Amino acid sequence: MNLTPEQRDIGKQNFNEAVGTVFDSDNPNRRDVLKGIAAGTVAVGSLGAMYFGYGAKVDAPLRVGIIGTGDEGSVLIGALNPEYLDIVAIADIRPYNQHRAFHGDQDNIGARPGLITQYKYASEDEAKKHIKVYKGDYQELIDDPNVEAVIIALPLWLHDVAAFKAMRAGKHVLTEKLMGQTVSRCKEMGRLAEESKDVNGNPIIFAVGHQRHYSVLYANAVDQIRRGLLGELHHIRAQWHRGNMPGNDSWCPPLPEAADYQYDVFDAAIVAAERAGDNKQKAALVAAHPLYTKLRAAKGALKNAKGGDIDVQKAKLAQIEKQLQDIDIELAAGKDYGYVSKTLDNGNKRSALEELIRWRLWDRTGAGLMAELGSHQLDASSIFVSSQRDDGGKVYPIAVQGIGFRSLFPADRDVDDHVHCNFEFPGKHYYEDIQKQEKVKDPNSKIVVTYSSINGNGFGGYGEVVLGTGGTLILDRETEVMLYKGGDASTKIEVKETGKGKAAMSSYETGGGPPVAVAAAAAKNVSRGYKEEMEHWAWCIRNPAPEHQPKCGAKVAMADAIIALTSNIAMKQGKRIEFKKEWFDIHDDSSPEVDLGIDGAAGPRKTESLA
Repeated sequence: MNLTPEQRDIGKQNFNEAVGTVFDSDNPNRRDVLKGIAAGTVAVGSLGAMYFGYGAKVDAPLRVGIIGTGDEGSVLIGALNPEYLDIVAIADIRPYNQHRAFHGDQDNIGARPGLITQYKYASEDEAKKHIKVYKGDYQELIDDPNVEAVIIALPLWLHDVAAFKAMRAGKHVLTEKLMGQTVSRCKEMGRLAEESKDVNGNPIIFAVGHQRHYSVLYANAVDQIRRGLLGELHHIRAQWHRGNMPGNDSWCPPLPEAADYQYDVFDAAIVAAERAGDNKQKAALVAAHPLYTKLRAAKGALKNAKGGDIDVQKAKLAQIEKQLQDIDIELAAGKDYGYVSKTLDNGNKRSALEELIRWRLWDRTGAGLMAELGSHQLDASSIFVSSQRDDGGKVYPIAVQGIGFRSLFPADRDVDDHVHCNFEFPGKHYYEDIQKQEKVKDPNSKIVVTYSSINGNGFGGYGEVVLGTGGTLILDRETEVMLYKGGDASTKIEVKETGKGKAAMSSYETGGGPPVAVAAAAAKNVSRGYKEEMEHWAWCIRNPAPEHQPKCGAKVAMADAIIALTSNIAMKQGKRIEFKKEWFDIHDDSSPEVDLGIDGAAGPRKTESLA
């Protein structure tokens, strides 16, 4: 995205111009939100409720237990709205994650502030008077009668298992993406959700955390596509590039030190190396013991801290000490929780504890870059493509091909560090009826989505570029959107209505009037959608009705999982794979894993056998 600062400013102003130009035929939710902002009657914090059509409050906050308070669980904690959700229990087997759930993550306190901050508790002790902590089997949390619903943020291989147990107990479920590790598991989850009731006899509300469905920024972008500002879509380019390298990899956090190697021994060895001027020995110690190195630095920082920095350094030190305590569950990880040891291709031994802590690296517990990162952006791309439908339904892909490989990291993982995929989606004229998606009219009418996720260079970060015959839309890191007429990044635009619900861009040299100011006000403190997805889920549960359903329920989330998981198969088998319509039917037993001959794959089980 090679844009100058001036071109980026023009693009953002163009987008605000488009969003802020309101016609009577527009999306009524967006129209009312912008009118409310202009009149000063709508606060930015309540945008989600107005835009996505749920209530601004619930009669009583939903009593929720969180199963899994690691990296993603802690992000969700940071997005909780206490007016909608009351966290009454958490479950995690790692001392490190239990600590971060309350105190936040000192390495990223903005995204993970913790329950004490989020709910304004005075201390951990006060918080624990209200929030039960289950340090072992999360079944105890599910059995807790005070828990009405659960948020599942466990490693991917456990999403379905925890969801089965929760729904069997009459608990509502919001699980993190990917919905499940296989399509068959996703179908099982969807079927059980349809059959299950809560303790009051109301249908279980099942949701999956693809948060872009609740991003006002993305919703506004989709509205501009529906209005016709981009013309006919024909290409989408998406990427998630990260600078992870060996020794500096967010998916490979340091492991706790061995129980028989004490910190005092490490510290004495470092001091001895420093006194001897043996930099090579010191470097070897630092490389072999990253957590003790971090602990030593934290102790030094606390010793030198003054004033308000003392509490900051104490918090950082306490977090590292809790991370080291994960060694206490080394045996239980394998004996009680299903993680396994393994000899890697490079001859190194991987412990069960390492499989737990670094679960994203292994095929048995995760599903690689496409599941963790690509699923977000293919979800977004699907939303853009699906804007061609007038009924809000999903447009399914036609085919995928790709290549994945590990070129930067050693054989210390199963997953690829580079993936590149091409997806073929139906264009506006591909089907005779885009709603039915059955009979092909023009096989050349396609939208190609190119996707890359790489390590080793984070240039460009992550985002999507949507190209149409009339304009270009750039979405950057879920926080900024830029709009251009055609491919011209230097011209300001104005938006004029061309028909009911339709509009077009024309060049405009001044701009910056009231529509821009209103839309810019709406764009302040952009939410990524986590807060809104949880609010809506809680509201649907508190207001049971057939029409009150989350935007990313089982059917939508399963489609996202099918795209990500089939792309993994295409890369592994080195061929173009055409998607089958039956895969997207929750009640059809077909799945890509079974149909494409993946070893050990099985179709969906009967719901009565689940959990």
